[in-house]
Amino acid sequence: MSRLTILGGCGAVGSTAARALAAGGYFSELVIADKEEEAARRLAAELGDKVSAAAVDADDAGSLREVMSGSDVVLNCVGPFYRFGPPILRAAIEAGVNYVDICDDMDATQEMLAMDEQAKAAGVSALVGMGSSPGMANLLVKFTAQTLLDQVDSVDIYHAHGGEPVEGPAVIKHRFHSMEIDIPMFLDGEYRTVRLFEESGKALEEMTDFRDVGTYPVYAYPHPETITLPKYIKGVRRVTNLGLVIPVSYANLIKDMVRLGLTSDEPLEVQGQKVIPREFAVAFVLSRRDALLKEAGIDSPRGCLKIVVKGTKDGEPHTYIFQMSSRGMGMGEGTGIPAALGAIVMGQGKIAMKGVFPPEAAVDPMDMIKLAGELIKSSGKGDRAPIYIEHVDKDGKVETLDLKF
Repeated sequence: MSRLTILGGCGAVGSTAARALAAGGYFSELVIADKEEEAARRLAAELGDKVSAAAVDADDAGSLREVMSGSDVVLNCVGPFYRFGPPILRAAIEAGVNYVDICDDMDATQEMLAMDEQAKAAGVSALVGMGSSPGMANLLVKFTAQTLLDQVDSVDIYHAHGGEPVEGPAVIKHRFHSMEIDIPMFLDGEYRTVRLFEESGKALEEMTDFRDVGTYPVYAYPHPETITLPKYIKGVRRVTNLGLVIPVSYANLIKDMVRLGLTSDEPLEVQGQKVIPREFAVAFVLSRRDALLKEAGIDSPRGCLKIVVKGTKDGEPHTYIFQMSSRGMGMGEGTGIPAALGAIVMGQGKIAMKGVFPPEAAVDPMDMIKLAGELIKSSGKGDRAPIYIEHVDKDGKVETLDLKF
């Protein structure tokens, strides 16, 4: 018997992971744990008799340990991760349960990686950042370093998505947070921090073509690949992460809230009532979202992860461009399916490392890529992993590769 508990199992990402895992039958028991217990029960009933529901309070360590108890693996999809990631991992270590999450907050990742010795002492394996970016991006870079190039010189990661049916407050708070903090990039062989609205951040902005999505301006994102990949891809001189939520008008609205200083948690008194600016800003952004999507002609989810890896093979320069894209699938699938894959390989015992680590430290890329094809097929989302690869040789000749994933 193997039991997986999905924390935040009713959200856009958690529910996608739950559906994929239920369809694949990789665990004998799935528990959907969420603060919205009734919603969890409805989803569990929909997914079959191997799926059950539980209430959990992510602010209560005792509640977390109780719902994790008896699980072989816990998959954490509760955001925003800068708030919930470290305490939930701490609870998993205390409960002695192996852990997978989709954390894409830089500062939370650093705090969780610092729990490595605690996890080792407890005999716990904790895989952090197993989504799209970070997650599949890390593994495609590792695959390139192991299989296609002798030396990786640079890695530039791009992502764009939008049009999901719903977007929750945690996602907006994550975006605010990402725009407010120092953003580490690995440039010219060293770590440097940039600020989104300052010249250091603006210098990295560029226009990028995304398969199935379009051409968009992308800006610096504090995703953890820029701090983890240089530790595991030896000799790399550059790692960047740039992204955008679409449409551009929606991204600009979120930026405006930060520029105007409306993302503080410090209460203000307005007409005799206390107002928390961040909560107002989140509500305002969400109130404008549907209209902005309609104005942009976006009526369905779409998303693309693009990774450009440059390096050498036999002394000659080569570039590999990976894209995972879809119209009809967005952040839920792009993050939820890799999260499910991480939970599966953890449950199958294919991750032997103990401690806290990113995907490239302990996950075999081919295990994940092959499993992705199986899971996508079983969930009715296609018949193979949607990974598109272009190769540019030393003469600039471009060819499309099919590596039969």
